[in-house]
Amino acid sequence: MFRFKPEKLLPSEACLAGRDEPVNISGTHAVNGHSFLPPYAEDFCSLRLGMGCFWGAERLFWKTPGVWVTAVAYAGGVTKNPSYEEVCSGYTGHTEVVQLAFQPEIISLQQILKLFWENHDPTQGMLQGNDRGTQYRSALYLEDQIQLQTAIASRDSYQEQLDLNGMGQITTEIRVEPVFYFAEEFHQQYLHKNPGGYCNLRGTGVYCVG
Repeated sequence: MFRFKPEKLLPSEACLAGRDEPVNISGTHAVNGHSFLPPYAEDFCSLRLGMGCFWGAERLFWKTPGVWVTAVAYAGGVTKNPSYEEVCSGYTGHTEVVQLAFQPEIISLQQILKLFWENHDPTQGMLQGNDRGTQYRSALYLEDQIQLQTAIASRDSYQEQLDLNGMGQITTEIRVEPVFYFAEEFHQQYLHKNPGGYCNLRGTGVYCVG
């Protein structure tokens, strides 16, 4: 039914409606055995990060001390409980994200954001490297206004560093957006299950100093 893949986000009325039933997943992290299903512990913080293909991005964060659990998901769009194929079509408005729960007494939000900025190219719009489509756009979907203010300050600081290195403007979508939908079991902790699998995660080479 998808005759073309849109290069820009579609209006909500052009997106698929989706379905009420969530994807059937175990909810158990294949690497550390923790449950990645909310609610999380009261002293944990969470957010969602879009850095292109979510396989490599998830591995980056499950290896990060202070990150309790990771999962891959779809966020920022319209369609309820979309499938991977629907997200890739561009007809849902979602981007691929890593859902993160972390312990702020061990790793701060600023440190999470530093990893985010340095490990992908946030200037590329609706693509990441050779991966093209709205599902690969850079995004930060946050829980509250405090996180939002921190993320905006971090973006502005990183933009200064990009400017000094002659790079473009950050196109990262940043907003408070708690709604997300878990991806299928096949995609959860994919590079643990498939160590030789595809990973397109790479940064600009510019350090985040803020």
